Amino acid sequence: MRRTLAAGLLPLAAALALASPAHAEDAQTTINQLRAQGVDVRISRVGNAPLSECTVSGVRSLPAPAQQFFVDDDDFNVFTVVPRRKVAVSLVCN
Repeated sequence: MRRTLAAGLLPLAAALALASPAHAEDAQTTINQLRAQGVDVRISRVGNAPLSECTVSGVRSLPAPAQQFFVDDDDFNVFTVVPRRKVAVSLVCN
């Protein structure tokens, strides 16, 4: 159980480390890296400067809804809906 949990959180932890403000990457690069990893990115920004002038002030994980399992009556068709990971990226656009 612990290995599964750690393996599931490792890519997200790496993404959060890459997205930290200490790296001084622009906001678009950070957002593109997260989206390339299959993460659903929600953006909140302070200021109205263009995205190219924004810096990342924080990245946090958002709760994912519970998995839903749909089972057909004949038990031949079993469908699993796996929610995408979601993160909120906060931007400061001066």
